[in-house]
Amino acid sequence: MRRRKFITLIGGAAMAPLARPLAAGAQQAMPVIGFLSSRSPGESAGVVAAFRQGLRQAGFVEGRNLSIAFRWAEGRYETLPALAAELVGLHVVALVSAGGTPAALAAKAATSTIPVIFSAVGDPVGSGLVASLNRPGGNMTGMGVFAPAMSAKRLELLKDLLATAAVIAFLVNPTNPNAKPESEEAQAAARALGIHLHVLNASTEDEVSAAYAALGPLKAQGLIVAVDPYFDSRRDRLVALSAQHAVVASYAWREYVAAGGLMSYGPSLPDSYRQAGIYAGRVIKGERPADLPVMQPTNFYLAINLKTAKALGLTVPPALLARADEVIE
Repeated sequence: MRRRKFITLIGGAAMAPLARPLAAGAQQAMPVIGFLSSRSPGESAGVVAAFRQGLRQAGFVEGRNLSIAFRWAEGRYETLPALAAELVGLHVVALVSAGGTPAALAAKAATSTIPVIFSAVGDPVGSGLVASLNRPGGNMTGMGVFAPAMSAKRLELLKDLLATAAVIAFLVNPTNPNAKPESEEAQAAARALGIHLHVLNASTEDEVSAAYAALGPLKAQGLIVAVDPYFDSRRDRLVALSAQHAVVASYAWREYVAAGGLMSYGPSLPDSYRQAGIYAGRVIKGERPADLPVMQPTNFYLAINLKTAKALGLTVPPALLARADEVIE
């Protein structure tokens, strides 16, 4: 059974007049967009395809009237500043920061003049990227997600699945600026639900393995994986560890469920990248990021993998199945 929702996004203010026309004639060279990602190219193929789709919707096709310069951190956030500087040195007409807050902060530090469009940032205002959602100001705008609120909701859904659960673990990457607000929101939700929440930190392969190994001694009955590009870059590894340790795990993106994860709840990640492509096209045509409101998702997507539930010996409550947008059988 498979049911999908289209993700609708709040556009906010009306389109501003063109401020910087791209070209007065046919003599201008093909514009180059910089694409800076915290993630890895292989596992990002789907979202990059969505980004290209957004560009096409805005009238730009790579290789025909636009070139894209890619730089990938592959989960190593410390490399992002140098990669951002490389792209700025190419004199790109716009810089797209993909892979959440770490890439967006690196782009912000690299330039205050080149337009920057970010994708899937947990808290654009709280991170200091924009002045407000409706009026970003400066040279940045893009797509935000409710990362802290999502973690709290995923904890509630996991409790719906595991009615008697008293101990849950929350896996975060402490090098991600979102880790603290996400953890705080999850802790507040856990207290309201009468759950003891263990926050586990991991930013390396060994630490991820150690976190999973700790679940048994902690008597954790479930696991929430935080929104994080490092984890996304190792999606298959996390799903495999969850299976190896027989962990009832919840993730942010449905891509984890498609890879064999149990459950996910969050907005459509590909649609965030598609919208980033549309915004990039609008900026190339001359609109200013300061005049383009930060978009926020209004619909969220619950996916459940019944094959994985069966392997874990779980029976998913009918009420939870009825709420799912996608059920993999």
